Amino acid sequence: MTGSELTPIIFGLTSAACWGAGDFCGGLATKRTQVTRVIISSQLISLILLLILAVALHGPLPAVDHLLLAGVAGIIGAIGMLALYRALAVGQMGVAAPVSAVVAASVPVIAGSFIEGPPNMAQLIGFGLALVAVWFISRTGGGAIQWRDLGLPILAGLGFGTFYVMIGSAGQDAVWWPLVAARIGSLSALFAVTIVRRQPRLVERQTWGLVVLIGVLEVGGNACYILARQAGRLDVAAVLASLYPAVTVWLAWLFLKERMYRLQSIGVLAALAAIVLISV
Repeated sequence: MTGSELTPIIFGLTSAACWGAGDFCGGLATKRTQVTRVIISSQLISLILLLILAVALHGPLPAVDHLLLAGVAGIIGAIGMLALYRALAVGQMGVAAPVSAVVAASVPVIAGSFIEGPPNMAQLIGFGLALVAVWFISRTGGGAIQWRDLGLPILAGLGFGTFYVMIGSAGQDAVWWPLVAARIGSLSALFAVTIVRRQPRLVERQTWGLVVLIGVLEVGGNACYILARQAGRLDVAAVLASLYPAVTVWLAWLFLKERMYRLQSIGVLAALAAIVLISV
């Protein structure tokens, strides 16, 4: 495998590592305060970092239509996030997390087949294994799935998957400014929700350390995802980045001594096999 073929694999997996570590830190932060506060505060930090990077690195300014596409992607991603957290609050976590994750990973695979043509057979098998891996790794219990519990997780997955496709398209020729536009879009949607619900927006002082770390990891994950998309296929970048739950589960096992279920262990093995096949 040449260096150019390996580049999207490395960036995709680095994106998964950043997003997974960010989710782990987000879980720690939400033990101290409300989830909406954590999301908005971390996104504000990431917006500031993105603006600094865009200016300091003289990032190219993409066309206006790409910036608008990125802004819409941010809004759709925020809708997906709100749907997921609502699903986690009112439904079964063991259903909401895997359903949303698998749907989110499936959307770019379908879109990639139309945009770039079907992948090779080994990659197709790898995508299938990756979807199984994401499902198993995200399972937190053995609750039965009820149809009424699927609406919000599917909406969340569609939101995340559409974000992957749209931000990948918006970031074809640039990295930082499309991410700035996406973050402005998502924050606009989140602020609108807090205004309607009259909710506080920022975390308390003692939580800012974790929030800054989450913001840094978000920037790293999003930037690496766009770089993976620029270097290779949409579906490869998105599916590899979607393996982020494996990192979250591993960090929880390592630092919090949380139990890893048998299905989660099988999912990690399936993820490793998927990475090998997708890299072929």
